[in-house]
Amino acid sequence: VELFKHPHLLLLQVRNSFFKLPGGRLRPGESAEFPDIDGLNRKLSRKLSASEDGNETEWQVGECLGMWWRHDFETLMYPYLPSNAKKPKECTKLFLVRLPESQKFIVPKNLKLLAVPLRQTYGPIISGVPQLLSKFTINIVDI
Repeated sequence: VELFKHPHLLLLQVRNSFFKLPGGRLRPGESAEFPDIDGLNRKLSRKLSASEDGNETEWQVGECLGMWWRHDFETLMYPYLPSNAKKPKECTKLFLVRLPESQKFIVPKNLKLLAVPLRQTYGPIISGVPQLLSKFTINIVDI
């Protein structure tokens, strides 16, 4: 944001053509009170800041921006739960995470961390992020 005066999205690149947002699956034993936030904190700490000194980063997890549902073994995910789905197979949630002012990212060797401008599209869920962020006012301050 500081360099190009435009908000960016952090994506992980797997191989040459697969892009994904940092995150993953919840464990069955995640905290009962906030399982989504606890699981996201664990995944972000493991994938982006595996520090040698053992200090975990406190991520500022904000609002849930959107949810997508997979009701069967299909490849498509829907932004709603279809009426014929009794038990969905998967639910993907997208949260707004504010990064610390200064952070050193340490990414596993098989992944590549990219800062992508919001105007670029990378698949159905990631390309919907600018619309989901439209309810927020983003102020970029020149210093």
